[in-house]
Amino acid sequence: MTFHPIYRNCVITAYNKGNMQSVSAFVVNEIPLTIFLNDTELATLICSPGAYKELAAGFLLSEGLVKNLADIKEIIFNDNDGLLWVETTHPVPRAESFLRRQIASCCGKGRASLYFVNDASQLQPVQSSNQFAAPRLSRLIGLLEEGSAVFRKTGGVHSAALADNTELLVTYEDIGRHNAVDKVLGHVLLNRIVTGDKCLLLSGRVSSEIVIKACHSGVPLVLSRSAPTYLAVELADEFGIALVGFARGESLNIYSHSEKVNI
Repeated sequence: MTFHPIYRNCVITAYNKGNMQSVSAFVVNEIPLTIFLNDTELATLICSPGAYKELAAGFLLSEGLVKNLADIKEIIFNDNDGLLWVETTHPVPRAESFLRRQIASCCGKGRASLYFVNDASQLQPVQSSNQFAAPRLSRLIGLLEEGSAVFRKTGGVHSAALADNTELLVTYEDIGRHNAVDKVLGHVLLNRIVTGDKCLLLSGRVSSEIVIKACHSGVPLVLSRSAPTYLAVELADEFGIALVGFARGESLNIYSHSEKVNI
């Protein structure tokens, strides 16, 4: 089995106030993970080492290729080659359209219109009346920052977590914020965690794709210390998700469904 550390130690040359010297620095590692769906090569993700099955499960869920754990028959990972196979219990009709979308995107035709025709159109609003206390959301984002050990060492990863009203339940760090979110949601899927009373936390910008991932997993609130995009706000409003950004210290901004946040 090949071991891939999440970061490595490098000797670099640092400049500071007119001086240059050799110093030691931690640098994040990245590897390619190629996912096969029912023996067809689906995608290669560039990710941080670890939690490969969670990443694959979350990716398939977020792309609408599986709906729940019952759709997944088996996940096999070959660590030596960076290959992962997912076998589903039934054929996946959307796999072909997904591959066409990826090819079109790589050819520079733009992902937005294809993405929303194929993905947003199949979503249903999140049905949850659960409310979250604003002071507790502020505390949760603080816990996410405190727990970001790899970020403190390298400055090169994003963090994501699932939480209830009081604590972080699962946390992952990855070089890609989408990967970090997929690892969290994959863990949720594989462990049958109920999401109607949970929130998704992330350290980086909230894009439309993040909101779509939350919607696929039935998460009613997305919380970030950073900003959302306008399209993310529109989608969150449409799909019943409270979108909270700029959660820093004791302040935060609620961009959609403010009724889900109380004091």
